[in-house]
Amino acid sequence: METKLHGLINPSLWDRYVLGKTSPEESREVENLISKHPEIATEYERIQKNLEIMAKVNAVEAPNHILGAIMDEVNEIQNPVIQMNALRRSMSWYSIAASFAAIAFAVTAFLLYQKNIALIEENNVVVEEIFDLRGDIQENNNKLEKVMLQFDKLNNPETEKYVLRGNSRAKDLKTVAYINSIDKTSMIDVVSLPQLPEAQQYEIWAELQDKMVNLGILDANDKELKSIPYFENALGLSITIENKNKTPNEASAENSVAEIALRNK
Repeated sequence: METKLHGLINPSLWDRYVLGKTSPEESREVENLISKHPEIATEYERIQKNLEIMAKVNAVEAPNHILGAIMDEVNEIQNPVIQMNALRRSMSWYSIAASFAAIAFAVTAFLLYQKNIALIEENNVVVEEIFDLRGDIQENNNKLEKVMLQFDKLNNPETEKYVLRGNSRAKDLKTVAYINSIDKTSMIDVVSLPQLPEAQQYEIWAELQDKMVNLGILDANDKELKSIPYFENALGLSITIENKNKTPNEASAENSVAEIALRNK
């Protein structure tokens, strides 16, 4: 529904109209769209009902002690009535009634003002939640798109799958490499990595004709497919255990704990 509404009405204009912040021309534009599009009218009625429900839920009744406080205030500010004649008594009662009316009006106005402020704050919260929801939806869509792209690569007939299992030094090690020589992409899926001492780490290497090229560090916390550099003429892949403070791009055969040859096309 929200995607469909975005195609019919500007989201910024819609939000300002719901909050009563549009100009007369903008209001007429939105009301014209509401009259022409049932889906916009339905969404507007739903928002109005939600705002009405929030207003009722947050309605505040006047405390019971207010009337007593008003009476005390009136008794303090009223001058003593001098019983001179019926006309003077009548005028005094009119004054008291007028004072009651003025105070009641002030209290009512204050309560309505407070409720209006609360309603505006609630509306602002609703608007912020709408924007947060839009952000979450966009973030989830981006994640889904990334997963779908990876899924397409894994199911591509040209993608070769290689399982690297650990030797006696890392029996529980298992990783899966996906290499596509047509798209020239490589990905690694860390299934399990035995724990190492703090000073050591797992590294993955590409074996070329005359050298080993470092493709990056493997971490047991990597729960998603990880892209690694692709090398056209790589003969194999190797995983080694290295010291963290060693010279970069320096590998030795005795440090290897898993390796596999690649099928070059």
